[in-house]
Amino acid sequence: MSFFRRYLFAGMLAGTLLPYPSASGVPARTGSIEGTVRDPAGKPIQGGRVMVVGTLIASPLDSLGRFKLGNVNAGTVTVSAVALGYGATTLTVTVRDGAVARLNFTLRPVPVALDEIVASASPSSVSRQMNSAVAYKARADFNTEEYHAIVENAWKSPLGDPLSTFSSDVDAASYSNVRRFLTDGSLPPRDAVRIEEMINYFRYDYPDPRGTDPVSITTEVSPAPWNGSHKLMLIGLQTRRIEMKDLPPNNLVFLLDVSGSMQDPNKLPLVKQAFRLLVDQLRPQDRVAIAVYAGAAGLVLPPTPGNQRETILAAIERLEAGGSTAGAAGIRLAYQTAREAKISEGNNRVILATDGDFNVGTSSDAELTQLIEQERERGISLTVLGFGMGNIKDSKLELLADKGNGHYAYIDNILEARKVFVQELGATLMTVAKDVKLQVEFNPARVAAYRLVGYENRVMAAEDFNDDRKDAGDMGAGHSVTALYEIVPVGVTLDVRLGKVDALKYQKSNSGVRADENADWATVKIRYQHPEGGASRLLAREIRGEQPRPSENLGWATAVAGVGMLLRDSEHKGQCTWPAMIALARQSRGEDELGYRAEFIRLSEVASKLGR
Repeated sequence: MSFFRRYLFAGMLAGTLLPYPSASGVPARTGSIEGTVRDPAGKPIQGGRVMVVGTLIASPLDSLGRFKLGNVNAGTVTVSAVALGYGATTLTVTVRDGAVARLNFTLRPVPVALDEIVASASPSSVSRQMNSAVAYKARADFNTEEYHAIVENAWKSPLGDPLSTFSSDVDAASYSNVRRFLTDGSLPPRDAVRIEEMINYFRYDYPDPRGTDPVSITTEVSPAPWNGSHKLMLIGLQTRRIEMKDLPPNNLVFLLDVSGSMQDPNKLPLVKQAFRLLVDQLRPQDRVAIAVYAGAAGLVLPPTPGNQRETILAAIERLEAGGSTAGAAGIRLAYQTAREAKISEGNNRVILATDGDFNVGTSSDAELTQLIEQERERGISLTVLGFGMGNIKDSKLELLADKGNGHYAYIDNILEARKVFVQELGATLMTVAKDVKLQVEFNPARVAAYRLVGYENRVMAAEDFNDDRKDAGDMGAGHSVTALYEIVPVGVTLDVRLGKVDALKYQKSNSGVRADENADWATVKIRYQHPEGGASRLLAREIRGEQPRPSENLGWATAVAGVGMLLRDSEHKGQCTWPAMIALARQSRGEDELGYRAEFIRLSEVASKLGR
């Protein structure tokens, strides 16, 4: 078994395949485990994970290689530590009620050659799980995954195209899907790499909004590392962060795919464990229903108060996979259930968990999106969670979430589920700004050419910006959106290819534009609506100045964009190289309490060895 395969299976120990302890009604005797993970030289390892085998309890490593596992049942437990580039290690420790047990790991580096065979040191129960995953891999040769083709944004001139208009996008599914491929030791398909979603997977240090507007704007300009004469312009949006206790009541309908295609360990078993995490966050004022679909759709749990945890968990536990996939019927049932239990001043949302393989009943994109758009107008949103590999219908799932005023996430392991349902729950559940659009007007006295990095499927017509009937992306509580433009300044050699048209008779030519280093680069305008609707509101900011070195925000976003271009083998990558992007990521990592950025650096190192 290759190192990458073993790392994937070890990651599953965080809960992907293992049963969830049932509630006995007797308060559990629990303690916690704290410690560090280091290499043989004593250097902290970042970007790895530690988990209690046989439970959902897991922790990422922080920037000092530290971890903390809470609510561990008293007794002797087995704990596993994994990190890319190192051999996994398991240790046992005795946990006492109310006490903190200390446990320190030393992981030894292992070669990252793809054909290396590594002996497993896992317990027998883990071996059974690995065998299950290997059986799935044998079937994965029949790969039917679907991705929309991406035609990268072209260079444009402000003289002919002064306005760049696009919808906000808070989806982050592409990043976790790319992580799945790299963890498995292979490069992702080019069209699976949506650069804006990779950038927006990470949180940035943008200020919270002030006053009545729910969105703040941050801008910055700095040199582009892959072309010394070009600039990169950052536009960052940040919504107000809201704690779960302060959210309005939730009316949630879990719509779970239990068809035969969901049998594999990283599908329905992971779906069930992911939703248990959400159930743990619910309050008495929240309502949860569970609808399922396979050969037919059915209601497993009627709307139930969030504090009836045992009832909800029991309904989840009974789910089993089998049959074909009448996805459209399930969506209709879920929306009907949400309408009947609708909370007028609350958050009404369907949360769909599936691999997207709708193969029975109404399955055309047009019919599904029309249904979802109708329900969106009734105040019911749709969040889409993709699971599994081999037949993930990424293109369809992204489309459904887009039309449903929700967002699309790909859950590749239990820690990603924890990110979505615990760490970012406010953003997952509560919309604070609806139909968020951006429009940038470039100044031809400063900008000779520009291109938007990513967002290819979010580009809008210029006139759509002021048309409140045109749908755009929504932002939840605590969401951030980051967009990058690459710019060729006026006065430097124009080394990019612009589309050609015949000379215009009545318009100014390039020769009539004089460089002005004191002028604005551009003006960015934001339009958004409040969640309850009404006329859109406008925010605007001029983008001025330049700094010789990027901030941590721009540096990190640039590194992620560069890695995305390398993974795509983009025609716009210029002099971008793996060592340069990895070095920039290390320099710009900043605060990384949960270890997501360190993990990205390790994934980039793996990708650099695979290469395009």
